[in-house]
Amino acid sequence: MTKRYFGTDGIRGRTNSGVMTAETALRLGMAAARFFRRADDRRHTVVIGKDTRLSGYMIENALTAGFTSAGMDVNVFGPLPTPAVATLTRSLRADLGVMITASHNPYEDNGIKLFGPDGYKLNDAAELEIEALMDGDPSEALSPPTEIGRAKRVDDAQARYVEIVKATFPRHMRLSGLRIVVDCANGAAYKVAPRVLWELGADVIPINDRPDGTNINEDCGAVAPQGLAAQVLKYRADLGIALDGDADRVILCDETGRIVDGDQLIGLIALAWKKAGKLQGDKIVTTVMSNMGLEQKLAEHGIGLERAKVGDRYVVEAMRAGASNLGGEQSGHIVLSDFATTGDALIAALQVLALLVEGDQPASKLLSVFKPAPQILKNVRYAPGARPMEADVVKAAIADAEASLNGKGRLLVRASGTEPVIRVMAEGERKLVVPAVDQICGALESAGE
Repeated sequence: MTKRYFGTDGIRGRTNSGVMTAETALRLGMAAARFFRRADDRRHTVVIGKDTRLSGYMIENALTAGFTSAGMDVNVFGPLPTPAVATLTRSLRADLGVMITASHNPYEDNGIKLFGPDGYKLNDAAELEIEALMDGDPSEALSPPTEIGRAKRVDDAQARYVEIVKATFPRHMRLSGLRIVVDCANGAAYKVAPRVLWELGADVIPINDRPDGTNINEDCGAVAPQGLAAQVLKYRADLGIALDGDADRVILCDETGRIVDGDQLIGLIALAWKKAGKLQGDKIVTTVMSNMGLEQKLAEHGIGLERAKVGDRYVVEAMRAGASNLGGEQSGHIVLSDFATTGDALIAALQVLALLVEGDQPASKLLSVFKPAPQILKNVRYAPGARPMEADVVKAAIADAEASLNGKGRLLVRASGTEPVIRVMAEGERKLVVPAVDQICGALESAGE
């Protein structure tokens, strides 16, 4: 059954249009309250965090109205990373956690992610049930006047999360002597990220840590790490850390200015955990986007790799089903289930920093885990309402491209679940993958106008 509101990662869209309106948020709050309220007399609680988008105020207030009207108490955190909301949902014994964010998207977009009382994102079945309630009679969710919920702000949420993150770093280690540039993407971690690193002893240089409601992800952070690389070179830093808008993704930069993606970081942690006997089942979970070079490198060390659909939610589902404690995406979502229920950029960065301190070697050496197979990825944006993937010219181009690879590479063409974009990826021999990708992108552009 096709979902009407939810996509790959919660509800997301351009603010004040489509599914991302105050009315949708209000209905979602009422429906989710009905879904999560249990048949007992105790008070039910929802926690709400957000990133730094201007529209966060609007969505937060609409959600709060929906939840309180349906009899749930609301604890509002303010700006806080997505993984913090997931963690604090469990820590505070809330019935539901909500994060208002569009992650790496521009500020004009916003979104809503839901976490169950266990701190995990909801599965497809739960989202479909909530959608059905959203489209039903909203008056059925209303509580009598004596049972309307209360709303309050939780002032120590950031401090709680800082301590939780610091506790994942080895107690006997410090970051003293390391100079680190951290790009906060003008997003949700603009306060907590520099604080965590500084309290662990690092010399911290924060950049893009002054959000104004409209500059989140704007030429900065994990989606545009080139600026971070320039600052690492300028300050002669030992490492650069780039977060995305809601700090569930991390991209690193070594001391030479080289950008390091999630595949390299996952490979590094996997090999270290395997050596230490901490890699559960001697396997990891990645997605169909991860580089073949990673898979080949891990196989040399007896580590299996399972590929899931794109989206950290699907990575987590595969990890739980297969009893793995490490998974992630090339884009920088890294899930360490020993510590968190979802991708956590700061916790992943600290695991790498621990290896950096322990190995007493430069980041450029530590972070060169495998030689990537040539991989070309291009995005083709299409007009609203267009369905380029259904066009005959696109289907023919994909078939021709697959034939041209002749089993010597891998091709993936998929629609993004978070924005109107078709992603075209091919890896293998460069002389084969470049024309294959260009051929498909040309067909998509003509069909998506």
